[in-house]
Amino acid sequence: MYAVITSGSKQYRVVEGQTLKLSKLTAEVGSTIDFDQVLLLANGDDITVGKPFINGHKVVATVVSHGRGKKIHIVKFKRRKHHMKSMGHRQDYTEVKIEKIA
Repeated sequence: MYAVITSGSKQYRVVEGQTLKLSKLTAEVGSTIDFDQVLLLANGDDITVGKPFINGHKVVATVVSHGRGKKIHIVKFKRRKHHMKSMGHRQDYTEVKIEKIA
C-alpha cells in the first residue's frame, strides 16, 4: 500500500515505515503531523485518484529530526570581464517517518 502526498508544493510517494526528508516544517521533534492532501492511494490493484485530493484519507507521520542538507556551491563567472562570484547554500529539512496511511 502506498500514497502520493503533497508537502511544500512537492509531491512524494510514501509507504508505511518509510523515512523521508521534506522541506522544513514547523513542528517539534517527536510530534505527529497529518498530511491530508492525499493525491493518490493504491492498495494492490485498487487505485484511488483524487480530484485534486481524496476526501477522508490522510497520512500520519512522526517528526524524527531537523537538519541541514549538503552544501551546494554556486559559481557565477563572466569571461574576459574580471567577474567571478562564489556562493554556497544549505537547505533546511525535516526528517519524518510515515506511521500510518488511513
